[in-house]
Amino acid sequence: QVWLVESGGELVQAGGSLRLSCAASGSGFNINVMGWYRQAPGKQRELVATIGSDSTTNYADSVKGRFTAARDNANNIYLQMNSLKPEDTAVYYCAASRYSDYRMPFESWGQGTQVTVSS
Repeated sequence: QVWLVESGGELVQAGGSLRLSCAASGSGFNINVMGWYRQAPGKQRELVATIGSDSTTNYADSVKGRFTAARDNANNIYLQMNSLKPEDTAVYYCAASRYSDYRMPFESWGQGTQVTVSS
């Protein structure tokens, strides 16, 4: 199995910035696409960003221009979050897939890290 561990979530004021990290390990499958999801209380999990093995990225409309995803050669990924808004408050999850198409289901998930944006 591929193991994912997120870190970096904390309380931050609106307009501030935060950088999330996800460390990947294990040999369950060859990681291709990785991504970030978030889930706010009472709401369903939503896609925030995906990043391919070539570092090609896709973003949700709600975060375009504010969030930036990146990855290194060890399959660790990052999410730079700028101009944070209270509506960004959620548990953020890292995910990994063996597929090259970001629309395919993710197969491995981290435990999540809490991001809270105060107004």
